[in-house]
Amino acid sequence: MPIDQGQFDQAADRLNMARDPASVRRRVEAMEGLLERAFTVPGTNFRIGVDSVAGLVPVLGDVVTAAMGAWLIWEAKNLGMSKWHLARMTGNVAFDTAIGMIPLVGDAVDFLFKSNTRNLRIMKKWLDKHHPVPPTIEGEVLGRRLD
Repeated sequence: MPIDQGQFDQAADRLNMARDPASVRRRVEAMEGLLERAFTVPGTNFRIGVDSVAGLVPVLGDVVTAAMGAWLIWEAKNLGMSKWHLARMTGNVAFDTAIGMIPLVGDAVDFLFKSNTRNLRIMKKWLDKHHPVPPTIEGEVLGRRLD
């Protein structure tokens, strides 16, 4: 049962999910941090996230983290990113998911191939070009106080 745009807008307003590029950037950065850098491996400086840990659970973990990665792509689509960028991002998540399904080898690759970090980099580059963040100097944006 498809949801129309008006219903979606009402639900988004109730959830207080702002759709401006700056809010999307903050949400996407937070999700990427959770998926790829949430924990530090004890005794090392190597950081892993929910993507690597959930990937240890056969099939289910990879499906759940693929869905979370797909959310990043959905946010990118809502920003109006090109089909080329969306295809690259989808390819990153698909590769991560497909390799993650292979026992042991997939888990090892999952620690090294950070698809969500790659996708965040693609999104940031696009956002910086199309929706640059105004420069701030000691709490001011172009002469306005940020209080």
